[in-house]
Amino acid sequence: MKFKLFLKIISWIITGAILLIAVLTALSSFSTPLQFKIFMVESGSMAPTIQTGSLIIVKPETEYKKDDIITFKKNLEIDIKARGATTTHRIVEVDNDSFTTKGDANETEDQKSIHKDLILGKLFLTIPYLGYPVSFAKTQTGFILLIVIPATLIIYSEVLNIKKEAKRLLKKKKEKSKDD
Repeated sequence: MKFKLFLKIISWIITGAILLIAVLTALSSFSTPLQFKIFMVESGSMAPTIQTGSLIIVKPETEYKKDDIITFKKNLEIDIKARGATTTHRIVEVDNDSFTTKGDANETEDQKSIHKDLILGKLFLTIPYLGYPVSFAKTQTGFILLIVIPATLIIYSEVLNIKKEAKRLLKKKKEKSKDD
């Protein structure tokens, strides 16, 4: 009895974790209604403030100021290979709509200033280590292991529960009709 309860609790924890990863994976691929965007930190340029493998949530702001940590798109005019790439660094200098940034762990400022149009948002929340499973879930293998297989198992389990309940109701109905 206690072992069954223990297994059920573990099952719910694993299901909850997989569901959280699935939701965060989906949110990291699309914009949310509240304009939050989710990214994974892939380098140590912001350590120790933000560790590699962290999941960060950013929100667009109307104004950015010195010491804000921002996520911005790479400038395609400078680096054509940077399509879709982002960087998260701290603003160290503001000049109208142009910002000089620097990673906390870096010795020097970034080479090129960032125009306001390239900024995706200001750091809102950091979740250490959660970027690893989300990043893995975006791969084909990760998607199958973390999303498809658990979803299939949950659906199969629910189908078995429905079948069991249907049999119970049919048995109950037959017993009732025999009594009448």
